[in-house]
Amino acid sequence: MTVLILSQGKCGLSKGITHYMIAMATGDMMVLVFNVIVSQIFKYHFPDSLLSYTPACRLSAFLQGFSLQLSIWFTIAFTFDRFVAICCNKLKSRFCTERSANVVMFIVSALSILVNIPLPFRYEHTHVLNNVQWGCRTITAYLTSPAWAAHRWLTNISNMFLPIPLLLLLNTFTVGHILAASRVRRALKYSSYGAGEMGRDPELKSRRTSIILLFTISGCFMVLSVPITVIHICVRLTHITSFQVSNSLYVAIRAAFLLMCTSSCTSTCIYALTQRRFREVVKNLLKSPYALLRKL
Repeated sequence: MTVLILSQGKCGLSKGITHYMIAMATGDMMVLVFNVIVSQIFKYHFPDSLLSYTPACRLSAFLQGFSLQLSIWFTIAFTFDRFVAICCNKLKSRFCTERSANVVMFIVSALSILVNIPLPFRYEHTHVLNNVQWGCRTITAYLTSPAWAAHRWLTNISNMFLPIPLLLLLNTFTVGHILAASRVRRALKYSSYGAGEMGRDPELKSRRTSIILLFTISGCFMVLSVPITVIHICVRLTHITSFQVSNSLYVAIRAAFLLMCTSSCTSTCIYALTQRRFREVVKNLLKSPYALLRKL
């Protein structure tokens, strides 16, 4: 629904911001499809489905890693675009455009594909039945090869260790710039009109809303992404390679994975639902079936 509404261009947003938000919504939807529905629901409840074929299993592994990386880095790209728009006036006219948004999204997508191309080769078939390869298991070289170790570090840095500090840094600079500009505007407003006009300044209200929005996005992303990062660090330090289903660490990993998948839908909801015109279009869509039934 978000992609459909934003594609119509009726929310009063620039084309660059609209393209970023459509990309974020698409990446989040891919996570919900491939990392949740396909991997966590369909695969376990339908063990004899097409996903049991080794080629399909390998393709699923690639799509899961690719979707998760798109969801994370589209959000970071949009945050950087807002940072440039608010803090860098000289770059704003050149960078915050529709063309730049398309170029950034193409680069992010291409890099995500390159990073996740090795994932299908991590698995091999478990058995062969009627000349058909079935099942997926991790190859032995995955835990011993230096090349696979380098790929693991590259994936961990791009998915876990880099996004959180980068988002915090960008949002800190953005919020600091907004606060400094607000103090200057408040001082000029006070010297010109007195204290009576301070509470009715729509520009200051808009800036306060921007700060709340930025902190909400950063807070949600951190709260939902930090657990899987901390657990991943602990597992790497302790060199644990297998888990029992009854083990408390296994339960913690599953819960952290649940939170990480949940974070894929918070950014789109927060960014979209805070837009007044977006909410109006949603209300109209929800009212349309009722109005049609009433006419009938």
